[in-house]
Amino acid sequence: MTSTNRRFHGLNALIATVFFVTGLLTLPAWAAPMIPAPPTLAAKSWLLLDAKTGYIITEYNADQRLPPASLTKMMTTYIASEQLATGNIGYDDMVRVSEKAWRKGGSKMYIREGTEVKLEDLLRGVIIQSGNDASIALAEYIAGSEDAFADLMNQTAFSLGMTNSHFMNATGWPADNHYTTARDLSLLARATINDHPEDYSIYSEKEFTFNNIRQPNRNTLLWQDDAVDGIKTGHTEEAGYCLVASAQKDDMRLISVVMGTRSEKERAAESQKLITYGFRFYETVEKYSAKKELIEPEIWKGDNNQIKLGTEEDIWLTVPRGTADEIQTDLEFPELLMAPITEGEKVGTIRLTLNGDTIATKPLIALESVDEGGLFKRLWHWLLLMIKGLFN
Repeated sequence: MTSTNRRFHGLNALIATVFFVTGLLTLPAWAAPMIPAPPTLAAKSWLLLDAKTGYIITEYNADQRLPPASLTKMMTTYIASEQLATGNIGYDDMVRVSEKAWRKGGSKMYIREGTEVKLEDLLRGVIIQSGNDASIALAEYIAGSEDAFADLMNQTAFSLGMTNSHFMNATGWPADNHYTTARDLSLLARATINDHPEDYSIYSEKEFTFNNIRQPNRNTLLWQDDAVDGIKTGHTEEAGYCLVASAQKDDMRLISVVMGTRSEKERAAESQKLITYGFRFYETVEKYSAKKELIEPEIWKGDNNQIKLGTEEDIWLTVPRGTADEIQTDLEFPELLMAPITEGEKVGTIRLTLNGDTIATKPLIALESVDEGGLFKRLWHWLLLMIKGLFN
């Protein structure tokens, strides 16, 4: 090789090295994690929700009105839990079984007409055994009749924000104008878990024996995934096979709703796909605790010159796994804060962003009260503000 060729190849090598090093130096300091598209399910409708934050990870036809079958019983037991919490009824109450409850077809707890059954047993009969007889007995005991109970169900649905639901009975027995949606069921499941944890634990029980008849929980995910601890199955010919499930790992609790699959095995498998996807690619992180001081800006015309501002409550966020350190916080509040300001008063907004996108907005509140200052201080600050305004 001639000296000219050697110089030429050496120059090429030098250029390649420069470009390689430059490329390394210009790589972004942080690259977004790769997240695959959410799974597509063999179902009519579905939704996956973070129970703590309310963040919807994925959904499909979540507002389509569908017959809920025995998913209806989630509302039946939620109302029972509400009544228990207020003291209107008690776990040890003895409930007389009516002929209507005893005669009802479909899935049964096998209670007998004219007998008395402890209310706590009826709860298990509804939740674990999906007993239509137990549901009617519970409804009649609470409201006097199943029709009156259905009215209470609709009032409760409205209070929970279930705007696309209407109930005609306590069991989910097929009826005109009896419907709900995947989104509404996710709201009901979240309320069940958060509002009544003492009763929600029943949903994780794998079997219940009553009248010497042992029946397993129809939620087969309880045996397949240790993270799953509820909540309810449903099936009619019109509704297909449905399942609302919940699972928890560390700080993350997921709620999945799957409606309208073709078999018991399929509803479990499709629900598992959602739960696996949620845990694999997302996480629930606590960004700030309640009453956390974020800034101490200047305040005018007050008996103090500064005021502490911060969070009203714990701030939890659902984010792609591994991105928690990239969350940015922007505080938006007036440039000039004027006394008096009362502790707990909202003075601005906490805006949380990830990759430039807003992922949450929360109130920025005063963590302390600042009263008006004395007359001299108010006059002095008025003068300073006037001068400040002139220069600005």
